Amino acid sequence: FFTSKTTKLILLDSLLQETMITTLNKMRGMTWLVRKSLRINLTVEQRLIHISAVHLQKRYSGKHEWAELDKDNSVKIGISQYAADALGDVVYAALPEEGQEIIEDSECGALESVKAASEIYSPLPGIVLEKNERVEDKPALINTSPEGDGWLFRVKLEDLSLFEKLMTKEEYMKYLESQTDDLD
Repeated sequence: FFTSKTTKLILLDSLLQETMITTLNKMRGMTWLVRKSLRINLTVEQRLIHISAVHLQKRYSGKHEWAELDKDNSVKIGISQYAADALGDVVYAALPEEGQEIIEDSECGALESVKAASEIYSPLPGIVLEKNERVEDKPALINTSPEGDGWLFRVKLEDLSLFEKLMTKEEYMKYLESQTDDLD
């Protein structure tokens, strides 16, 4: 009934099927390994993203200063875009000195513009780790980048709960709207 050609084809077909099944099983194992590897990498990346999101938070005070928490619990302090706009072109900046102890909501420096002079208040207590000398050399940096390169000084924060009490960006924007509403 079967010819020798047909038998050879059936044997060849079953051999190919067996080889394909073995290869697919090996590939599934590799796929599992690749998926597991990707899962591990994603988990690590998610952790890094989570850590960086926590440590680079920016909060705001009612006196229009911002504070940005870094991973070493140091906090950069600066004035908000709103404050920079209200102040106008800054021509002079007197910043607190390294090692100086700062008390929360107390005067610790001054800014002068063509329009007015304003004291700098720190929204958080701590010891000054560094001041932004670039701002003292070129005070206009406050106008061009008040919430970036125009930061004023950095303090070591001992109590993280004080940072959490400051307003988030969304809360600060609502606060600004309420201040504008009061003027109307």
